Amino acid sequence: MIEGFSDRLLTWFDQFGRKHLPWQQNVTPYRIWISEIMLQQTQVSTVIPYYEKFTNAFPSIESLAQAAEDTVLHHWTGLGYYARARNLHKTAKQIVKHHESQFPLTVEELEAFPGIGRSTAGAIVAICTDTKATILDGNVKRVLSRCFAIRGWPGSKTTAQSLWEIAEHLTPEHRVADYTQAIMDLGATVCTRSSPGCYNCPLALGCIAYQSNRIDDYPGKKPKKTMPIRKTIMLIIGNPQGEWLLQRRPSEGLWGGLWGFPENNGTNAGQITPGKTAANTARHGKSDGISATLEQLNLGGTMIESQATLKEIRHTFTHFHLDITPVLVKLAKMPTLIGEQTTRWYSPKSGDEIGLTGTVTKLLKELN
Repeated sequence: MIEGFSDRLLTWFDQFGRKHLPWQQNVTPYRIWISEIMLQQTQVSTVIPYYEKFTNAFPSIESLAQAAEDTVLHHWTGLGYYARARNLHKTAKQIVKHHESQFPLTVEELEAFPGIGRSTAGAIVAICTDTKATILDGNVKRVLSRCFAIRGWPGSKTTAQSLWEIAEHLTPEHRVADYTQAIMDLGATVCTRSSPGCYNCPLALGCIAYQSNRIDDYPGKKPKKTMPIRKTIMLIIGNPQGEWLLQRRPSEGLWGGLWGFPENNGTNAGQITPGKTAANTARHGKSDGISATLEQLNLGGTMIESQATLKEIRHTFTHFHLDITPVLVKLAKMPTLIGEQTTRWYSPKSGDEIGLTGTVTKLLKELN
């Protein structure tokens, strides 16, 4: 191990560490928990405005627990990985109901809540209690992989276990909160993924990767895997009042609980003849795609004013690419009331607080 690892890191932190981030002010378990969840797979610069908006909307765990899921997702829209928001909401409800709104502050208890893993639990305990608890987020994995030349992809079980053992050994008994912030800061600002500032690193003299001029070899790369491609057709259905038809997605799965455009997962969008109803078009065999979807939405008898296929867009998830063909459908008349639980009319000007997928947000901006 690098001699005086934690002391070197803390000395560097006292001079160069970040101490003015929003969640470093008025530290509470609730505020730290929100920040740690938001920072999962997301950079600090991206998180800050979302964090400030979210904590202003939900200043306490009680306010978060009492909020509607739609409202919670609305304040998360654009941040991505929406399961994090749903898990925040679930955890808030559990803590209010079963723990009288007080965060249990042991790693074991925190890990039992949705969305809180070992590293996140360690960060909350370390920062809020200043007692020994270990973290191993992406930044820390990179620092330790380079310092100790740990081969292999950190996401693999054996490599992760090696890194956890090192991280636990290095975590000091004193100034744990500062150490936790320091090692995250070092990874985020100095030991960066590309073009690291090794000349400014307090650990450079003992860093095996740096001393052997093999920085780019660590951490090990994730084994390459061909990303499958899925295709879908999104129907952007507009009524004469300038509103767009949205459909709530199932609570689990992609974009869970969010509102999005209705989809037709077939490869044949079909073409509806303007001036005809979707039902008539389907009966005459001119379309087996869009018209069928409109029928399912109880819009089969609605007069279609126009239809246009827009440019295909690609949205990349963790495990696959989704190629989306947006089809703009304008209705000639306001249709009769549709089911309001899973479908609704929406206008960006309404100010309604609902959770929208990033793709919907992007397309609505382009349309308006």
